[in-house]
Amino acid sequence: MTVLLRPAADGDLPAVGALHFHSRRSAYAGLFSPAALEHGSPAALGEWWAERWRWERETHRLTVADADGELVGFTYLGPTTDPGVTELYAIHVAPLWVGRGVGRLLMRDALAHLGERAVLWVLEGNTRARRFYEHGGWVPDGATRDQPMGPETAPQLRYSRNQRD
Repeated sequence: MTVLLRPAADGDLPAVGALHFHSRRSAYAGLFSPAALEHGSPAALGEWWAERWRWERETHRLTVADADGELVGFTYLGPTTDPGVTELYAIHVAPLWVGRGVGRLLMRDALAHLGERAVLWVLEGNTRARRFYEHGGWVPDGATRDQPMGPETAPQLRYSRNQRD
């Protein structure tokens, strides 16, 4: 089966939301309680993505990985508040597609559009994702933050990448 990357269309947003929900639930199992992992729903995240995309489509890039009409992954990137720095806000792969090269394909595409300086945030306890990013040349830069994940708090680390290095 061939996986092709393409810009997201408005009709993809419900599938982006569903994929986000299922990817998050799978990737974060063991890091959060079942209640936190079930926060929201595939439909609610689809609506959230539609609203976000409505306001950010001119400044952000939403790319989907399409396997013969099935959405199997996506990336979302855009500017930060720091001048000249782009953020990889999201990279998600459908649970059944993890380990099949979709993440690497999405990362290569994102790197081509991130610009000279880039950052991303990753859950501190998500060792699999941290290894993935570190293998791709990202390094923790010392910044931390706590973000809500349903009823819980998610400690995150910021990773940076200088495209010239």
